[in-house]
Amino acid sequence: MSNAPTTSGIQLRHRRGPVAETVELLSSMRFAIALFVVIIFAAIIGTIVQQSQPMPNYINQFGPFWFEVFNKLGLYAIYSSWWFVAMCGLLVVSTSLCVVHNTPKMLKDMRSWREKVREASLNNFHHKHHWQSPLARAALAGQTAQRLGHAGYAARIVEKEGATLVTAKRGAGNKFGYIFAHSAIVVILVGGMLDSDLPIRFQQWLLGKTAFAGSGLIADVPAQHRLGVHNPTYRGNIALPEGTTGNTAILARPDGVLLQELPFSIQLKKFDIDFYSTGMPKLFASHVTVRSNESGKSVDAVIEVNKPLIFEGVAIYQSSFEDGGTKLKLVGYPMQGAGSTSFAMQGEVNGASKLDDDYSVEWSDFRPFNVENMGSQDARAVSKGENLNESIARSLDKQLGSAAKTAHSKDLKNLGPSVQYKLRDKTGQAREFQNYMQPVTMDGETFFLSGVRATPADPFSYLRIPVDDEHSVRDWMRLRAALQDPALRQKAAERYAALAMPKSKAGDTLRAQLEGSALKGLEIFAGDAKSAGFFAISRFLQDKVPQAEQTNAAEIFLKILNGSMWELWQVAREKDGKPAAAMDEAHGRFLQQATNALSDSFFYGAPVYLQLDEFVEVKASVFQVTRSPGKTLVYIGCLLLVLGVFAMFYIRERRVWVWIKGGETGAEALMAMSTQRKTLDFEKEFKELKEKLPQSA
Repeated sequence: MSNAPTTSGIQLRHRRGPVAETVELLSSMRFAIALFVVIIFAAIIGTIVQQSQPMPNYINQFGPFWFEVFNKLGLYAIYSSWWFVAMCGLLVVSTSLCVVHNTPKMLKDMRSWREKVREASLNNFHHKHHWQSPLARAALAGQTAQRLGHAGYAARIVEKEGATLVTAKRGAGNKFGYIFAHSAIVVILVGGMLDSDLPIRFQQWLLGKTAFAGSGLIADVPAQHRLGVHNPTYRGNIALPEGTTGNTAILARPDGVLLQELPFSIQLKKFDIDFYSTGMPKLFASHVTVRSNESGKSVDAVIEVNKPLIFEGVAIYQSSFEDGGTKLKLVGYPMQGAGSTSFAMQGEVNGASKLDDDYSVEWSDFRPFNVENMGSQDARAVSKGENLNESIARSLDKQLGSAAKTAHSKDLKNLGPSVQYKLRDKTGQAREFQNYMQPVTMDGETFFLSGVRATPADPFSYLRIPVDDEHSVRDWMRLRAALQDPALRQKAAERYAALAMPKSKAGDTLRAQLEGSALKGLEIFAGDAKSAGFFAISRFLQDKVPQAEQTNAAEIFLKILNGSMWELWQVAREKDGKPAAAMDEAHGRFLQQATNALSDSFFYGAPVYLQLDEFVEVKASVFQVTRSPGKTLVYIGCLLLVLGVFAMFYIRERRVWVWIKGGETGAEALMAMSTQRKTLDFEKEFKELKEKLPQSA
């Protein structure tokens, strides 16, 4: 009696064969559900595994063997893999056939009054009711139809042999739920495939388009790496520094990039950005002029996050921002040898500068300010102090002031501008550095911070250079250069011994021994190709002093070193025509921090220290340009899905039959009622009709 949707497929009437069986399989609801489940699992994998990342990232994550396995399965770009696209296409075909197969029957059932019932079949219904009425059969039929109409039913009176049938229906629109919901799946999938990577894949397969993996100017990229302005769908990025114009977007691919020609040009006139006190971007917006290539029409607009500009069917979103080539002026200081003469250097972010015959500088980033949590006081030292003897390490602990400190307070401070660059040697090896322009106060002392790391995956370790009386690094650089000058070390040792032991016959020998010890300490601290700083002192004491005497020897050695370093500092200042530093607490702390930084500097790994002096900031805005012709279809599909779900869950189909027999003096009635889902509301409605229909007029 019901034409509900079936799970079986379309059965062709001609002789059974492969075609008929294939059509029946594709149009069966069971096959569609199985496909849908597989697609869901594939989507879960696509969520877990980051999609369309550079291939080296996957090799590092999974290893060479599993990288190849997953690559063959297409797990790095699931949504554009052939098997995923094939499954989506099969699901479209299967669901479409299901709709085609079941819709005519459903529409027919919605229009049907189901008049062919018999009294015997109505007696078999669970929800039925008998009653007697004094009304004639025709009058009772009319009254019943009227009362069913008042209850919201559409009713029809049909004359049977010796009886009258009143058939009524309500909620037949429930069938639209199935039609809309399944049609929505087809519409959404078609719209999604139009907006997917599939059209670009077709151009790669059929038109020979390939990803570009090289470097250079966009204008020099060959045509096989470019997509035309009539490409139906794409999603790419275009980065524009202030004052520049662009008309080519970059589409990231697993093996490189494709260039997408835009039907317009974008000029970035100005980029505005505001920040929260935490340093997070609060608002950024781009003032642009967009000009059509074909008509020459131009539009001035402000593009903000979540406020895109739609121009000629292409949506332009504010995606992010970056440095657009800030102009940098720096002062360089030698970090090797006995020289201390500074030199000027210039650079531009995203460019490179030649340092000398052996090194070049690649300027990677500039930040106008850096808001950091200084409550942690975490500036990891460049040196690690590996393999230090425990007793010696305790003696050196007072000196290792650049070790990391940790606290749990929160103290957000703006550390000011910083520059990030890579120093690359002629063999291609590089180390990355991050230098702050302004000094930073940590542990009550003020330092210039210079971070260094060997790979981008490592955190920065920082060299702390103490600030001198001139609020600069020059005094520390003088001391560093003097430590590498044998003549100045000799002079400093002589002055230290002379001050510690005035001249006398009895003291000449001791003074000479003290001078030798001071010179030896400076030489060990200055180091060689194997070790330097406190690490070299530790190795020397371990090799030359019995273990039981190492702690006392370390304390004496460090006292002599501190005194010698003070004199070395004064000798260096004197050499540069500077007056001697006053012997007070402030200069004593400076010398201690300077000695710590010198020990760390031997692990710095750079021939120069580059200090940011001036800059002219140039901002760049990153736009995402999107053409999505399937978006309207997806919206329509979502609307159909909402209507379908609403119809299936909130519209309940009910059917009522009233079989009336008798004559002019009275009639006997049998009511039967059915529904697809028996609920409490249905039971309540049946009870109300059972009480209302037999009532006398």
